[in-house]
Amino acid sequence: MGNFLGIDASTQSMTGLVINTSSAQIIAEESVNFDEYYAEKYGVENGVLDAGNGVVHSPPLMWAEALEALLRQLRESGINLASIEAVSGSGQQHGTVYLNQSAAGVLGGLRSDLSLTDQLNGVFSRPTAPVWMDTSTRVQCDEIETGVGGRQRLLELTGNTAFERFSGPQIRKFAQQEPAAYERTTTICLVSSFVASLLAGRVVPVDAGDGSGTNLMDIGQQRWSQDALAATAPDLGQRLLPIIKADSIVGSISPYWVDRYGFNPTCNVLPFSGDNPCSLIGLGLVEPGKLALSLGTSDTFFACMDKVRISSTGEGALFASPDGVHYMALICFLNGSLAREAVRDQYNLDWEGFAAGLRQTNPGNDEGLMLPYFDAEIVPHVATPGVIRQNLDPHNAAANVRAVIEAQALSSRIHAEWMGVNVQSISVTGGASANAEILQVFADVHDCEVQQFQTTNAAALGAALRASHGHMTALGTPVTWPQTVSDFSRPLPGSDIQPRAQTVTLYDERLEAYRDLEARHT
Repeated sequence: MGNFLGIDASTQSMTGLVINTSSAQIIAEESVNFDEYYAEKYGVENGVLDAGNGVVHSPPLMWAEALEALLRQLRESGINLASIEAVSGSGQQHGTVYLNQSAAGVLGGLRSDLSLTDQLNGVFSRPTAPVWMDTSTRVQCDEIETGVGGRQRLLELTGNTAFERFSGPQIRKFAQQEPAAYERTTTICLVSSFVASLLAGRVVPVDAGDGSGTNLMDIGQQRWSQDALAATAPDLGQRLLPIIKADSIVGSISPYWVDRYGFNPTCNVLPFSGDNPCSLIGLGLVEPGKLALSLGTSDTFFACMDKVRISSTGEGALFASPDGVHYMALICFLNGSLAREAVRDQYNLDWEGFAAGLRQTNPGNDEGLMLPYFDAEIVPHVATPGVIRQNLDPHNAAANVRAVIEAQALSSRIHAEWMGVNVQSISVTGGASANAEILQVFADVHDCEVQQFQTTNAAALGAALRASHGHMTALGTPVTWPQTVSDFSRPLPGSDIQPRAQTVTLYDERLEAYRDLEARHT
């Protein structure tokens, strides 16, 4: 019992969240926005350097500087950093940081009279890190799939097809286009393991949750796949640190942070994980049957699974859960708020008018259907944007409002079938989760309870909970994962929405009509 720190190194900010497990409260939360602090110094916009043609990187030195700024903010907010028993974190998935042979020595000998940026300037074999937004590696994806024996073989081996955003293709591109710099690279970190290394004062291994987002990890064995490594880059296995168990203690915090910020030298550092796997913990999805839906810019649907299952079409992503036991399935629908906002704006509605459209129309929408591909879609794969309407008057605002929401709910049910999850409840976050009418549609389509979730930063909370769980395990007083998350991963009181039996039956019938429409146009 005590205080535990979770750090989330996301695309646009560095966030720290402190929980007190004795009082079951979040006692502090601070954030450093990269654009606000570092736009001029590092040239970032929305936290990244967009070079065009799908090339999107970030400077890892900025992340190091933001980490120091974050800890200063937490200290200035009144948090005694000496009270932190353990720290873990999350990092934006798929980004890769390239270190040269000097890195280990520099990390191990950090001087407290100098800043991190003063000391880290020379440790990078590549000054920028490709991040998840980089989509410039289609050629490398194809080459990796061919190298392991085909797309299906990579899917079965790693749980995922080769994604442009994943780490493996990025590493291959680097080795091909900058061979001298690749040769100078002795260690390749993920964003998560890089930030953990800064805190531990040594290069830290990768956890399975983030390792499974690389196209390099054997998803069943939870170790680097020799076949995938060989298909990606020369001597890659020598540059990657081993995959470590999620609840392992990698060591005590570096003396740098003790001397400079007042951490207790006994503070434990646990492996960091990816932001999506950490969100799984932060949302309390530590038992099969629990799903979460983030209604944001894109809609992300993810679930806890008891064993390895893969999408035969490669549409969904499969990760190891950082609870060390389960697996995480993730589906990303690009046309989330993008589509809802497009319909809202097309009919000159505000959000109250949008909600009124749902109230004014009947479930099933008089058999009107929409494929809401206002932009290219990830799931199902649609390369060319285009909205398809069936039995739907394009001039009827209310009917089109219902059509876009029913399409999103029906599509999420269809494309989640491969998970094999008996859905008991869905926890919903994101901006649109405040709309009860939208949540009712999802409850009816999925025939389960839907709850609005109170956590605003699930990744940072999940990291803090992982720190708590790992710390207690190390002390020899392990607690179960349901016990760990129960006090923090709670729905908003009174937000429960129950499915309506008659409407459930109706949507069961409409599901096949939507499936047929989608199959004919994708």
